[in-house]
Amino acid sequence: MTFAKRGLILGATAVAVAAVTVTGAGIHLSQSKAFFEESPKELIDQVWQLIDRNFVDATFNQVDWDAVRTDYLGRNYADQEEAYGAIREMLEKLEDPYTRFMDPEEFRSMQIDTSGELTGVGIQISQDEESKEIVVVAPIEDTPAFDAGIRPQDVILAIDGESTEGMELNDAVSKIRGTVGSEVTLTLRRGEEQLEFSMVRARIEIHPVRYNVQAGPEGQVGYIRLNQFSANAAEEMGAAIEDLEGQGVTGYVLDLRSNPGGLLYSSIDIARMWIDSGIIVSTVNRQGVVDEETANSRALTDKPLVVLVDGGSASASEILSGALRDNERAVLVGTRTFGKGLVQSVRSLGDGSGVAITVAKYLTPDGTDINKSGIEPDISIELTEEQQEELSTNREAIGTEADPQYAAALEALSTEIKEARAGDSVTTAPGN
Repeated sequence: MTFAKRGLILGATAVAVAAVTVTGAGIHLSQSKAFFEESPKELIDQVWQLIDRNFVDATFNQVDWDAVRTDYLGRNYADQEEAYGAIREMLEKLEDPYTRFMDPEEFRSMQIDTSGELTGVGIQISQDEESKEIVVVAPIEDTPAFDAGIRPQDVILAIDGESTEGMELNDAVSKIRGTVGSEVTLTLRRGEEQLEFSMVRARIEIHPVRYNVQAGPEGQVGYIRLNQFSANAAEEMGAAIEDLEGQGVTGYVLDLRSNPGGLLYSSIDIARMWIDSGIIVSTVNRQGVVDEETANSRALTDKPLVVLVDGGSASASEILSGALRDNERAVLVGTRTFGKGLVQSVRSLGDGSGVAITVAKYLTPDGTDINKSGIEPDISIELTEEQQEELSTNREAIGTEADPQYAAALEALSTEIKEARAGDSVTTAPGN
């Protein structure tokens, strides 16, 4: 089986904003919306069938999925809203926070133009599988959430004063979203501290790649910050590498901190810019079929590379980090990554609603399943609360020597450059 890679999503979350691709549901969308509205059971059965054919766990988390169908189709539903509630209840039995139903309004808000424009406050959120708390994966740079100082791992206690206890992830997403110019207030727990952030929702244009040239001990260094694996990320990454190569940099620091993921094909395309040969990622579905993605001998540079990661580096960030680490192409610096090794496919349904289904898991090139465990960096550098606060209030310090993790990355890169030069000297030295 070959996966349609441009329809697979590696975002870590049900998101307040997300870059996703929507695929067909395998149903005839020519069937009228009115048909599904008048026959709520048909919609329930469509969702059941999609899960039955595609869900990554063939045991459905030890649930008798046939009995579930019999139960839910044996009920009567007064209207579409009751059917929606039944679908959500049905999917909860799978105990997979990433498999979720979206009503038409939620589904519309999830669809984002390929231009990278979106509306919201700019955070990706997840639901802890055990505590059921709503947790921030990462804010997106240059968004209201980022500017307000929201951080990865902040726990959302309330939205506009309404407690999130017992709240579904989709409901939290809907409440955080809203019209441009309107305000939303989030009450957060950070460690032992309770904080409140009021933000004005905005239309956000995402440019996923930023880069510059910086001085390093061994010469000019190319610094690239990638904040999301959106549809235009690979194009911008390629342009950045080519520009920096033209400026004669001696090595690179690639910053994936607080990058919550995005599109599967984007992470593969970007990995191929750094890796000339070798496996990038293996995708495993419920039948155990492995779809292996490899490099294609088209790397744009072979210069030394250090990658910055942290707890907000999730999903597609982990695919790229794992590929670079396992192929011995880069040194990882920072803290353990988020640990999301599952792939979702988003399917449109006949009445304008949609469903996201976990369809596969991925393994790094050496066969590691990082789901829930994350990737440990080669060089661990934790930031203190004071350092995190300084970087969140002084964003210009990120990616400079005032940034302790970047400073450690620069030191590691200098070592890699020296070793590369020593190797080149040995290779080019005349024989005796």
